[in-house]
Amino acid sequence: MNLNKLVRKLFILMLALPWLATAAEFKPAVVYDKVGKFDKSFNEAVYRNGVQKFLKDKGVEVFELEPQFRIHRDKGLKKLASEGYSPIVTVGFSFAQIVEETAKEYPNANFVIVDAVVNLPNVQSILFAEHEGSFLVGALAALKTKSDTLGFVGGMDIPLISKFGCGFIQGARYINPNVQVHQVMTGPTPAAFRNPEKGAKLAMQQIDQGADVIFAAAGETGIGVFTAAKYKGALAIGVDSNQNWMRPGIILTSMVKHVGFAAYKAWEQALEGNWRPGITVLDLGEGGVDWALDEYNRKLVSDDMESQIEAIKREIIRGNIRVHNYMENNNCPIS
Repeated sequence: MNLNKLVRKLFILMLALPWLATAAEFKPAVVYDKVGKFDKSFNEAVYRNGVQKFLKDKGVEVFELEPQFRIHRDKGLKKLASEGYSPIVTVGFSFAQIVEETAKEYPNANFVIVDAVVNLPNVQSILFAEHEGSFLVGALAALKTKSDTLGFVGGMDIPLISKFGCGFIQGARYINPNVQVHQVMTGPTPAAFRNPEKGAKLAMQQIDQGADVIFAAAGETGIGVFTAAKYKGALAIGVDSNQNWMRPGIILTSMVKHVGFAAYKAWEQALEGNWRPGITVLDLGEGGVDWALDEYNRKLVSDDMESQIEAIKREIIRGNIRVHNYMENNNCPIS
């Protein structure tokens, strides 16, 4: 190697050293909700499409905390911040209070919260347009139903879950103004997201009332809805992650929230020095929500149905169809 080439290589290496030092000190982390990272829904989407993908793409391991109880979650979050982990992604609205408290206590650490807003200079709040994705699956359900009766089983009775239900009804009524939608919430506490037995019971009640397609926005409780749909000869719709594979031929589609993508982007921004606090809303246009079509539900969705849903999707993105957001005033214009 001649001298000029050697000098150029040494110069390039010197330029890279600051970045390499930053990458070596980079300590991203995630704290899952109490349901755990293998909930086949919200948390698992963060794990598979966030944590695992980040390791594969960037070669950086994300530290994972999977608490069993709230006290472990709260103490664990503070311990991570005290040990220099940043940014720390927290999965779910239930983290709002502890993230606010910890972010104030550790101003040099950065935090990311999904599905809630914490207005602090070291917190990034990520929200999704669930109502838009739910509109799409509601429209598909109305195209698929033979009884003109649909069902919605929500998890915890909170405005965020009503946001799913309201979008679902709007989409169904867009296709058929006369379609009937039975709605029910599983319970008033976070345990409502972890009750497959009750999910099955509620779904069976709706099927007995004529519902032949049921949207489950209920976390792990939705597994019970899928079981009931199979047992009673109905169809179900998954949520958060693509759950089509769980019951091929039974799950019509899934309303996908790309929470894994959101977590990945937050860590990537920090790694590249572009992380910023504030509120980020990921809608259809941003790729934050969508409907799922793959080999597991392909036979359930005709080419004409696919074309109609994709056309509606384009119209929402263009602003020609406005989907009401329940959380704007905690009200749904149709029920």
